[in-house]
Amino acid sequence: MSSIQNLATDRSVIAGRINGRPVGGDSRALHGPTGDLVAHLSLSDVPDVDAAVRAAVDAQRAWRRTPPPRRGEILTRAAAILAERRTEFAAAITREEGKTLREAGAEVDRTVDYLSFFGAEGWRLAGHEFANLEPNLRITSRREPLGVVGLITPWNFPLAIPAWKLGPALVAGNSVVLKPALEAPGPSVLLAELLESAGLPPGVLNVLIGGGATVGAAVVAHPGVQAVSFTGSTEIGRQIAAVAGQRMARVQLELGGSNATVVLDDAEPDVAAELIARSAFGLTGQACTATSRVYCTPGIAPALVESLAARARALRIGDGTEPATDVGPLVNPAAHARVAKIVEAAVREGAVLHTPREAPPPFFEPTVLTNLTPGAQIFETEVFGPVVAVVEVSSLEEAIACVNASRYGLVASILTDSLAAAQTFTDEVRAGTIKVNEPTTGNQPNVPFGGLKDSSNAAFKEQGSAALDFYTVSKSVYLRWSS
Repeated sequence: MSSIQNLATDRSVIAGRINGRPVGGDSRALHGPTGDLVAHLSLSDVPDVDAAVRAAVDAQRAWRRTPPPRRGEILTRAAAILAERRTEFAAAITREEGKTLREAGAEVDRTVDYLSFFGAEGWRLAGHEFANLEPNLRITSRREPLGVVGLITPWNFPLAIPAWKLGPALVAGNSVVLKPALEAPGPSVLLAELLESAGLPPGVLNVLIGGGATVGAAVVAHPGVQAVSFTGSTEIGRQIAAVAGQRMARVQLELGGSNATVVLDDAEPDVAAELIARSAFGLTGQACTATSRVYCTPGIAPALVESLAARARALRIGDGTEPATDVGPLVNPAAHARVAKIVEAAVREGAVLHTPREAPPPFFEPTVLTNLTPGAQIFETEVFGPVVAVVEVSSLEEAIACVNASRYGLVASILTDSLAAAQTFTDEVRAGTIKVNEPTTGNQPNVPFGGLKDSSNAAFKEQGSAALDFYTVSKSVYLRWSS
């Protein structure tokens, strides 16, 4: 491994950053989804967490006093730089995570939007003035930063998810300790360097490359971290909430999903199949908002299954760097084994497989399953692979009951020409986001995002202006100027 002095220039090594400088430790090889050596990771350890928090505390004193529009200018400048470096960042995402270059480019574009949106929020940070009965008294409230926040992010959107947490955290005046997933940490480090080049002061953003059970756990437990925002599994989210709750730290959790699409008889089968294929097989199904279960009424079921299976078989599987590839590999062998196990269990429960299973690991064919009952195990599982199960139901009412039966409640969609059916679905389904004639994947940067039930702790939303609620505290001020 390169020496610490060379970490800043040696791109064969991915190192974290504390106080604007690379931090080095034990070396670990990072392999991409297809097994190629991407780089060596310079791993942080638990003492680095304390060093990062100290740096963040020191930097936050001046950062919180920086006017919000000035903080926003840095994010806006970073967005412009990122747009110019789109190809470089997309390549890094594909190299580490495996999604196609087209999908990686779209992730970079989304990140530009997030940084631009929260850059503008610097001009919109505002409090309130309250009416009162007394003369010579003004009562106001204002937003203030929390201090140091810990961000723990997953590998499936290694640039966009860190950005949609960093945007509101930084523009609100917090400093940050960011721990990206070990599977794809490079884009987070590149983003930190880019923000520094756009004017972010050293120490305001610190990045640690390390395991969740060690470095991540130390961030959650550190008394100098006022809040933790985590995106990942429901099981880990519960552990984080328990540990952080013991010291009264604020916690934001965006967790798993088993997202459903309902298709009624009045939908057009080919259009419905295209929307489902996009949200089930795009990104190799490795998105918390991916569609994994479909409930359709009898009149459309045969044509829908036929059209969906045909689309699945037509998708081209291959390395994400190849321009012709539609569906890239799963992120690592463990992910492939997990998805294969889920499909095999469904087949043992009686599922009919409508697509071939021929591709070798790490590739996984877009898979369509039918002949399952609504109580099958796959419907209680976050698949996180290009797999969708289709179940025929008798009515909209039964479909809504099936959607709500899941322990998850992140996104749900309905495909129909009936305004009445769409409104009923919107009113009755328990999910954080409802979509009508839209795929379950994809979110606008200005729209709040978050789930219900086991998909989130539901206390705070991400994205949009609502994201600032998590990263700020409201202070009430009574000002009397005459007795």
